[in-house]
Amino acid sequence: MAAEMSGDGNENDETIAYSGSATRTVVDCLESFHVLAVDDCLIDRKVIERLLRTDSVQVTAVESATRALEVLGVNEGKAASHNEEFKFSMIITDYCMPGMTGYDLLKKLKEIKGLKDIPVVIMSSENVPHRVQ
Repeated sequence: MAAEMSGDGNENDETIAYSGSATRTVVDCLESFHVLAVDDCLIDRKVIERLLRTDSVQVTAVESATRALEVLGVNEGKAASHNEEFKFSMIITDYCMPGMTGYDLLKKLKEIKGLKDIPVVIMSSENVPHRVQ
C-alpha cells in the first residue's frame, strides 16, 4: 500500500492519500484513536490527557493498573465480554505505581487473547534511573 502526504505545513491539516482508497486527513485518523492512560499521579494523567486531546485523540485515564484491568473488562485474569465502548488503540502506563506496576500490567495483558495485541507504552516521570531499570 503506497501512501503520500500533502498539506500546507500545518500539522493538523496534513492529508494522507492511499493508492486505491479514499483520502483521509490525519485528524480523521486520530479521532478514531482511543488511548487508555494509566498513572497514579493526577498531574501526570492530566498532562497525558491534554497532550493527546490536543491532537483529537480520545483518552480514558485511570489511576491504577487494577482500575485499567477493570475498564478493559478483565476479571481474575480473563477478559470479559468485549465492550466496544472501551476498545483501545494503545495503552500508555506509568512504570512505578503502588500495587501493580506498569510492567506487571503489561505481562498480564499479554496473557489475555483479546488484549495481547494492543500496543503498550511504559513510561516514568521518575528521575531515579535505578528505580526504573
